[in-house]
Amino acid sequence: MASVQESQIAAAVLMIRPARFGVNAETAVTNAFQRSDVEVSDPQALAVQEFDVLVSALRRLGVHVEVFEDTPEPWTPDAIFPGNWVSFHADGSVYLYPLLAQNRRWERRLDVIEALRVQRGYQVRQIEDLSGAELEGRYLEGTGSLVLDREHHVAYACLSPRTDIKLLREWAAKLEYEPMSFHAADTSGKPVYHTDVMLCIGDRFALLCLASIREVSDRRRIQKRIEETGHEIVPITTQQMQEFAGNALQVGTQQGGSVLAMSMRAERSLTPTQRRVIEKYTRIVSSPVNTIESCAGGSVRCMLAEIFLPRVGAGGRA
Repeated sequence: MASVQESQIAAAVLMIRPARFGVNAETAVTNAFQRSDVEVSDPQALAVQEFDVLVSALRRLGVHVEVFEDTPEPWTPDAIFPGNWVSFHADGSVYLYPLLAQNRRWERRLDVIEALRVQRGYQVRQIEDLSGAELEGRYLEGTGSLVLDREHHVAYACLSPRTDIKLLREWAAKLEYEPMSFHAADTSGKPVYHTDVMLCIGDRFALLCLASIREVSDRRRIQKRIEETGHEIVPITTQQMQEFAGNALQVGTQQGGSVLAMSMRAERSLTPTQRRVIEKYTRIVSSPVNTIESCAGGSVRCMLAEIFLPRVGAGGRA
């Protein structure tokens, strides 16, 4: 990766409006946040409604949202979570990632990247495709697996069937990041499937579920590194993690400020003290995504793929 200074806060995000949203049995094996007992008569209609309300809430506060439509075929029930298959970087590079569930691999779409370049005014200098690791049974699911401190080039990753340590180290070497791997588990002892449900790194603060990191040495090491980079840690409990309080993302606004995007369920789980710390640094914006959280086991941060690519024109908006 070229030596390009990156901001922690993206000026734009990519979102994919779902076409055939639903419960994905392939991902439920490793995602304890998915509800197996949920009964929803029309999950697609509800997911689209929740998606559009979130987009409107973000745009109303000045967040630049690039929306693309999912395709009906092939069936990609989790297409609403683009950050798992792609990441965009300030040097113009785009990374494509290997995914554990076979029916999620169809989510990788070069046409979306090309449209960002040709129609939306972003500069794409190179595409690095890591998806070949799927043939070796190794996976690294984008910014679900990797929670990045882009300013200090630190990549935090809790290891799981979806996050391979060797692939993490290869990725970190390519992009000149310091890999910080550890093990995390939920209340039942099952590995936390993605790092972005237990950790959120903002520009000057971090939401962190310390209790999910079972090894004391790991806990101290991760806490120390986050504090060394000048972040005030907002500890969240394992119950708050289950409410998706850690699945949040600080994004920039066109007025030069920022917001912390999370679900309404996540925001309601915050204590007044936690809220006060967060609001020292940014404004919270929340939106209800109950169907998406219950059926798919992911929340607002999973729905947002940060775009750090340089701009080459005014660009468009869906």
